[in-house]
Amino acid sequence: MADGDFGRVRIEPAGQGAAEPGAEYLVAGTLAYKRASRILFVAGFSTFAALYCVQPLMPEFTREFGVTPAQSSLALSVSTGVLAFALLVAGAVSDRFGRKAIMALSLLASGTLGISGAMAPDWASLLLVRALEGMALSGLPAVAMAYVSEEVDPRSAGVAMGLYIGGTALGGMSGRALTALVADVASWRMAMGVIGTLGIAAALAVWFALPASRHFQRRPAGVRELAEAWRGHLMDRGLLALFAMGFLSMGAFVTVFNYIGFRLLAPPFDLRPAAVGAVFTVYLCGVVSSPLFGGLAVRLGRGRVLAVAAAMMAAGLALMTPDSLWTMTPGIALFTFAFFGVHTIASGWIGQRAPVNRGQASAIYLFCYYMGSTIAGTLGGVFWYAFGWAGVGGFVGLLLAVGLIVSLGLAIRR
Repeated sequence: MADGDFGRVRIEPAGQGAAEPGAEYLVAGTLAYKRASRILFVAGFSTFAALYCVQPLMPEFTREFGVTPAQSSLALSVSTGVLAFALLVAGAVSDRFGRKAIMALSLLASGTLGISGAMAPDWASLLLVRALEGMALSGLPAVAMAYVSEEVDPRSAGVAMGLYIGGTALGGMSGRALTALVADVASWRMAMGVIGTLGIAAALAVWFALPASRHFQRRPAGVRELAEAWRGHLMDRGLLALFAMGFLSMGAFVTVFNYIGFRLLAPPFDLRPAAVGAVFTVYLCGVVSSPLFGGLAVRLGRGRVLAVAAAMMAAGLALMTPDSLWTMTPGIALFTFAFFGVHTIASGWIGQRAPVNRGQASAIYLFCYYMGSTIAGTLGGVFWYAFGWAGVGGFVGLLLAVGLIVSLGLAIRR
């Protein structure tokens, strides 16, 4: 029966695996659900703002520390590289110690490290802080996904996951924009300090306002248990397909955004850098599309909507092919809109597909997601150098074609 005070639905004991007899789910429309969704949005925002805040600061790093532009990119790549591997451990740790505490600690540690990075005396110290920050940030993404899959009523989980993904999209964009603005009027050190302070504020919000876990079941986190959990997930064809979707969609997305700027700076577009930088505002599409696709997936079926979103990404890529801003602009917007839909559906489906060890299942998905960014983003440079945008478009098109086949297989398998 409904519990109006706490915004949860009481359920019968689920037998083995149930954390509390008669535990209650968070249900859409209730105060607790709204509070949880807002806090997860804030947590996602802060995490991705901290991760990507250094991207517009790279020219400042070259001036202050005397590093090359390629070396300055390490401020981001060391964080994402450490994050990808640390995610595999973070999921297991949260399966042992709980979701809420790990998320709050992650945000607190990353915020503190962000402030420390603002005071780094040299380049080596800054890179060390950024590596540690990537490790700290790993305690949020996979754990948040597991929390949603465990605590939110399955009929409402799609929208809740969409709001979290929307927060990450807005955080990724705002982290870049806010640091660029603060660095312009003050300094890059002040900019990093501001982002770090936001992280600490988000940690306090998670600790004091996020509803406590009611369905979490503590599990061993030893090496043997971890290996058994991974083996179980990797033998599930449905989970393998979802892991592949994370790799393929993120690989396609990052490749496009890595090289679209080079194309727009060159003839026949010849846009100014400020105009090219405005391209990142399309991340706002993710704020809208993430909860939208999450809700549609619940009503119409995850596999069917996932396949539609993958096809929409391909359509957006096709619109980017002609040398015309009249097709380029809507193409980038559609591509971005659909990408966040794919990510929302796939990431939300992970928790529903994995009956146990959900934190580790989410961690494997995010590992594949970031490996797609690293591997495909790098290979895209090879195609750009050899064939220009035609090469990049062909490479991304291949990734999306495979992704569409995988999504259709999921739709058929259900």
